[in-house]
Amino acid sequence: MSRFRSTALPLAAALMLAGPAFAQAPDAPPPPEAHGKHHPMPPQPARLSVSGSGQAVAQPDIATITLGVSSQAPTAAEAMSKTAAQQQKVIETLKAEGVEARDIQTSGLNLAAQMDYPENQAPKLVGYVAQNSVSLRVRDIAKLGEVLDKLVASGANEISGIGFSREDMGAAQDEARAAAVADARHKAELMAEAAGMRLGALRVLSDSPVIEAPQPLLMRAAMDAKAASTPVEAGELTVSAQVSAVFDLLPAGPPPAPGAEAPDAPPPPPPAN
Repeated sequence: MSRFRSTALPLAAALMLAGPAFAQAPDAPPPPEAHGKHHPMPPQPARLSVSGSGQAVAQPDIATITLGVSSQAPTAAEAMSKTAAQQQKVIETLKAEGVEARDIQTSGLNLAAQMDYPENQAPKLVGYVAQNSVSLRVRDIAKLGEVLDKLVASGANEISGIGFSREDMGAAQDEARAAAVADARHKAELMAEAAGMRLGALRVLSDSPVIEAPQPLLMRAAMDAKAASTPVEAGELTVSAQVSAVFDLLPAGPPPAPGAEAPDAPPPPPPAN
């Protein structure tokens, strides 16, 4: 009996010593970083907003004219008929001078009664006035004065407006926009230097619609067909552009080496385990 006890005690002691080894769990991995952990944002540079303007000039190659015929007659039908006959002669003259049908468009047709208002008497109908107007484009500006004189000789007795334009304004518009961008950068560099800072990267650049200044009329109408050809000066067209720009403002000093500046955006968070 005593021999059984002596054998059991060492066995129990060995089991007690080995128990913690069997019960201990393996090392657990470190807890993953919490989602949404705050990453400090790098300091953002100050910003400078400026506007710029630019202009360019172009030579016009199209003249737009509104002219017409006005006739008076005792009856409305006679006034309309007389006006139509005169206007037909004007249109034939236009085509003979090389103006294409696509460049001739009727722009007005009016018929009005002419009244006489004698003192202390009822108004009296004395006739009718009919008007027929066309808008036309003349693509050979060099012969515009000669064309106008021939139109007047063929029956046109009203010239209400003339303007000049260019069929393709793309090159002038591009030149005006480029000048506006250069003006904006010049202003930004000047303001940054005055503030003791240095101009950084361009962040925003936008433009406004290009404006084409209307060309004023430079014409002396010669209604007498025997006079010298009507002088017409087309002048120049002015195209204006406006832009808005936003630049970074950086501390004064030499610009850093390429790649030395910190990126604007923070680094991405580490992937979750």
